[in-house]
Amino acid sequence: METVVSAPTTPAAGRFAGYAGTTAPQVRRLGDVSGGEQARTGTGISELDRVLGGGLVQGSVVLIGGDPGIGKSTLLLQTLATLPDLRSLYVTGEESPEQVSLRGRRLGLPCDDLRLLTETCVERITAHAERERPQVMVVDSIQTIYSEQLQSAPGSVAQVRESAAVLVRYAKQTGTALFIVGHVTKEGQIAGPRVLEHMVDTVLYFEGDPGGRYRVLRAVKNRFGAVNELGVFAMLETGLKPVTNPSAIFLSRHEAPVSGSVIMVTREGTRPLMVEVQALVAESHAPQPRRITVGLEQNRLTMLLAVLHRHGGLALYDQDVFVNVVGGVRVTETAADLPMLLAALSSFRDRPLPHELVSFGEVGLAGEIRPVPNGEERLREAVKHGFTRAIVPAGNAPRKPIDGMDVMAARRLSDVLEWI
Repeated sequence: METVVSAPTTPAAGRFAGYAGTTAPQVRRLGDVSGGEQARTGTGISELDRVLGGGLVQGSVVLIGGDPGIGKSTLLLQTLATLPDLRSLYVTGEESPEQVSLRGRRLGLPCDDLRLLTETCVERITAHAERERPQVMVVDSIQTIYSEQLQSAPGSVAQVRESAAVLVRYAKQTGTALFIVGHVTKEGQIAGPRVLEHMVDTVLYFEGDPGGRYRVLRAVKNRFGAVNELGVFAMLETGLKPVTNPSAIFLSRHEAPVSGSVIMVTREGTRPLMVEVQALVAESHAPQPRRITVGLEQNRLTMLLAVLHRHGGLALYDQDVFVNVVGGVRVTETAADLPMLLAALSSFRDRPLPHELVSFGEVGLAGEIRPVPNGEERLREAVKHGFTRAIVPAGNAPRKPIDGMDVMAARRLSDVLEWI
């Protein structure tokens, strides 16, 4: 006798079919499942395509968050305007049609044929979408959307979770590429339940000073591309313009060497990036000296100062220490350890570092200088921008000399202190 397991046929079965919107009642061999290369569609915005991993994937769901006024809606409106060959739908729960139209005209976008829907009920949104059959859809924002199945207010944890699940399920079933805009908390995290980030395929954060000129788009999750990939945009009167050579804008070439400044080569996703790390060390007049970082992890600065005291013999316990990454970019990798120490030492001694010097490397608690990934690629990027000297971990020293680059390979913190 064979036992047949049947799928439930209750009305709730579709609602709880899973985020992918499909059920597989039969067990299958993974080798029998087609896993061909996903076709990608370019958005026409080079930096957005880079962060997405090469373009939009059919049925993909992208969550984009950022501070108010950072440019999330502007970026997505530009994206739809540059996809005239694809049917698109812009759903807004925050703006009136007149406001969206005014922004499109102000930016000079060719969006007269863009389909626009002002709606906040997720069931009605999907009903309209089933009639319109868009290939790309934007929902701005998930915190304004609600489901008629729940009694709680829009923006609540339950409403955000249920509304997002309905939208994700629709995108997977129909193959629609979906962008969802999310608000962020004052800590910079996307507001709502954490499960929201688990539901989607890609999570992007739009960073930068809303009053500044440059914006950074960072991928923290991507099922179709590299994580931590970085895209850089300039905010102009005509909207967001991709910056194809971001190293040039993050480097502020001083006319003469200044103390407390060092250039590091960081790596964001698949791209090496030149950034300037600045430090200011000044005598503290407060009971508790301040340790402040902008664009870097504050706990690592505290740790590095302790390493400097223990293994370098330099005590900064009575000094305020401020460290900043120029240009508003955020560096999360440990390769920033050595540049932070060099900048702090330069400022403390009031001794400028050579103008043509770059650095990168991790510093261990025992005072050792540890290698970081892609060391030779970072050095070659520095050569492209005219740098001729580098202080790097011994493990990152190139096997063959690099033309135009004098590499100083450090094994211990004591090696670095001797050179500077």
